[in-house]
Amino acid sequence: MRLLLAEDEKELSNALVTILKHNNYSVDAVYAGAEALDYLQAENYDGAILDIMMPKLDGLTVLKKLREGGSDLPVLLLTAKSEIDDKVLGLDTGADDYLTKPFATKELLARIRAITRRQAEVTDSVLSFGNVRLDRSAYTLSTEHGAFRLANKEYQVMEMLMANPHILISTDRFMEKIWGYDSDAEINVVWVYISYLRKKLTAIDATVAIKATRGAGYALEETK
Repeated sequence: MRLLLAEDEKELSNALVTILKHNNYSVDAVYAGAEALDYLQAENYDGAILDIMMPKLDGLTVLKKLREGGSDLPVLLLTAKSEIDDKVLGLDTGADDYLTKPFATKELLARIRAITRRQAEVTDSVLSFGNVRLDRSAYTLSTEHGAFRLANKEYQVMEMLMANPHILISTDRFMEKIWGYDSDAEINVVWVYISYLRKKLTAIDATVAIKATRGAGYALEETK
């Protein structure tokens, strides 16, 4: 799952990026409102975390422009303000939720899960295909024969495949959703993570496999 974080306090931003990546999110960090709006209009994200007090263009203005453009992207607002009127203004502008600094890491993660879950209308935290289960809360890939806890990028690649069985997903799409177009990663990194996942699927005797179509991408298919 790919998030945009717009926070002008760089020390806090760096800490949040570390926390989010540790919890299996892919994160792009920006430090100003105008930059955040540019990224949100040009890229595909699953959610955004916007600080209200940012230079040149504040978070509320970014949010307002997003909503005026027809975007229903889940947005969590961060701010040092705690007054009720400020919270109401943020929610009325179109925010999905509001978190006042300082906040606990667990609360931040819970609120992100809540707004992205509502967006995707996910009612079950477990994806199933064949005899394979992917637990979105524990990041585990399992069958009756065994289980693995997946690392960050492994989990994100597998989640895309499990959420779209039989559908061909291009390498470019994986790069866009997980690494981001401005990433320094080489495109063959997708193949590397596909290889890791294939070995794990074999080890737990999965009845599904990741099939490659040369020059087109990958799809999750049943084999038994």
